[in-house]
Amino acid sequence: MRHFNNLLSAQILHWLHHFSLLWCVFLQRTDLILMKMEKLIIFIFLLQGIWCGDWSISLPEKIEALSGSCVTINCRFDINNTYDKDLTDSAAGVWYKDGTDYQTNVVFDSNRTNLYFKGEIIGKLKRKDCTTNFYNVTSNHSGQFVFRIEGNGRLKWIYKQKSVSINVIDSTPNPTVQMLKDQMEVEVHEEVLEGSSMCLRCSAKTLCSSSPPTLTWSSTDRLHLNESSRLQLDQQNQTEIISDLNFTATHLQHGVTFICTITYQLQQRNTTAQSYITLRVQYAPKISLFSCNRTDVTVCLCEAHGNPSPKVDWFLSGRPVSNSTNTFISEERLSSTDLRSFISLHQSLTHTDTLHCVTINTHGTASQLIQLDSSTQEMTHCLQILIPLLIILILILILYALTVGFALYRIRQLSNKLKVHNDTGTYASLQLSAPVSEYETLNIKKDDTINNK
Repeated sequence: MRHFNNLLSAQILHWLHHFSLLWCVFLQRTDLILMKMEKLIIFIFLLQGIWCGDWSISLPEKIEALSGSCVTINCRFDINNTYDKDLTDSAAGVWYKDGTDYQTNVVFDSNRTNLYFKGEIIGKLKRKDCTTNFYNVTSNHSGQFVFRIEGNGRLKWIYKQKSVSINVIDSTPNPTVQMLKDQMEVEVHEEVLEGSSMCLRCSAKTLCSSSPPTLTWSSTDRLHLNESSRLQLDQQNQTEIISDLNFTATHLQHGVTFICTITYQLQQRNTTAQSYITLRVQYAPKISLFSCNRTDVTVCLCEAHGNPSPKVDWFLSGRPVSNSTNTFISEERLSSTDLRSFISLHQSLTHTDTLHCVTINTHGTASQLIQLDSSTQEMTHCLQILIPLLIILILILILYALTVGFALYRIRQLSNKLKVHNDTGTYASLQLSAPVSEYETLNIKKDDTINNK
């Protein structure tokens, strides 16, 4: 009997184990079924949204408008597809301001011309584009605006769930300037390394699509600028104009201020505003001037610039030079990036002596070398004296040549006058010595006959 009970208990445990396994499988299957049913329900809802459409509208939350200009409201809407047949070319768009009462709050109706605001729906309502322009903007245009679509039949719907706020300003808004390095935005006061690919970006809201503003770049150093402009929609569904200035940063652009000017066309005048950005470029040092002058003392100067500002070291025939009884070094800070260093050498120099100017900062070094040959310096000194004398001598020779040329010119003029005078005298003498006419000869003979009688 005891053995039978043990067998029965073992069988019951075996059945319980199988039941638990079956229950686990059933639960897993149930979870899978529920998950699939959930996905199916979601899919059905999505299909319903696609098939039936929805009463939705896309509007910017806030718009700034410039007094005296126009303003554009970018607008897209959707309707329940059962009303698609009622959305025709004759559909009208209506705007409410600060309320939804048709009698008191309607300020624009595309089917009426004598309402409060002058405007135009520039979008195609049949294509569910309700983009609208309001013209001759004044402070009265400030407020909350709600759109209503009116089609044939039963299609009349006010999109109360979303409105757009218009804020009218009197002064021209300044454009926004950004600095991008290697296509990544950086702070406008951040310094960039020479050779970096730079983009200065200027952007502003167009405010009105029918009369968008213009953006122009200029710089304090009148650099040649290559800019490109484009229009695009921002994250608030508003059209903005963007002008990019692309270049590779060089030391020549350090400290240059770039100016972005925006110009809006109002009804009777233009209005402008500006934003500035000053570029700061870090670059290795460069030597802009290195010269020496020798009298009794050899005085040399080395002028260098770099960012960060470099330091200047002197080397005489390869050996570093510092202040001593025979050597005096002084420095003059010309600007935050420019340094001028002087060195005075009182010791005697041979033709083998060389002077080396080395300038260094965190981005590199630059150096120049000069041969301190006494004979060369004496020749230089002689040339400094002879060159002015040669210039004076050349001027004297030029003056002498001009004087001689003028004298020869006057002599030739007098010679021509004498030649003309001599030709006139010869003609007169020929007239005086001409033979007596036959008539005069007969008269003379007659007179002689009478006298003889």
